[in-house]
Amino acid sequence: MKPAPYGPFSYSPIHQRAPLHWPNGARLALWVIPNIEFFSLQDTIPAGSGGGGTPAPDVPLWSVRDYGNRVGVFRLMKVLERYGVRGTVALNSNLCAQHPEIIEEGQRLNWEWMGHNETNTRRLNEVDAIEEARIIADSLTTIERATGTRPRGWLGSGLQETWNTLDRLVDNGCQYVCDWTNDDQPYVMTLEGGRSIVSVPYSHDINDKPAFEKLHRTADEFRDMICRQFDVLYDEGGESGRVMAICLHPYLTGVPHRIGALDAALDHICRHEGVWRATGSEICAQFLRQTVARD
Repeated sequence: MKPAPYGPFSYSPIHQRAPLHWPNGARLALWVIPNIEFFSLQDTIPAGSGGGGTPAPDVPLWSVRDYGNRVGVFRLMKVLERYGVRGTVALNSNLCAQHPEIIEEGQRLNWEWMGHNETNTRRLNEVDAIEEARIIADSLTTIERATGTRPRGWLGSGLQETWNTLDRLVDNGCQYVCDWTNDDQPYVMTLEGGRSIVSVPYSHDINDKPAFEKLHRTADEFRDMICRQFDVLYDEGGESGRVMAICLHPYLTGVPHRIGALDAALDHICRHEGVWRATGSEICAQFLRQTVARD
């Protein structure tokens, strides 16, 4: 996309849009995104990833994250499986070689995998254009080799992009991107040459990383945030479908003293009729079917 004061899409106030319909009359698409990330012990953990720039090896901060991959992610898997929720994983591709056991268990659960850089120690806006293109292409190809399916979606590490990112994602077959947290419904981003990509709503707020690391919320407070978010979106979804993203990190929500809060929140949500447990690609496809039909 070209540099501009607004994104590559039209401003669209939600009350003026045609109604969005989910399968079987659902009011809301429940979308759960586990961020499964790899941090090398040899690299400095960035400040935006909860680090303070301490020279490697930063054993305390690294160990917390490794706990998520050794223990916490499997707790998350059990809870999501209990409620019939398939995760859409934002996956650092380096994890495919480092921890293939996680990939194997995610495959058993029929989870979806989307690109999330090679590692969370390096963001796209920290490299030049040639290296950015390589990171995107290699990340998606590595995940495809490990899972048998090429990712259709992308979440940048730290949600960071450059002016070139959306074009490079389309070049590599991505259909949707999650870095833009400015809506409760998907929308189309239009790029040069008549190409496009769908923005699927991610969340800065219903996200355990800022909730616990920045805002210092308790597990019960995070549970209440999830439930309150759901209650409003579910009510609004009676007129036009909404997307509710729950963004998780195994080293945060997967610890013993927080996992029960997620369990309780999902119990509240899944007691309601009209909740579509969806993956990112399913949300994107359903949205595009309606968009194409209207056009």
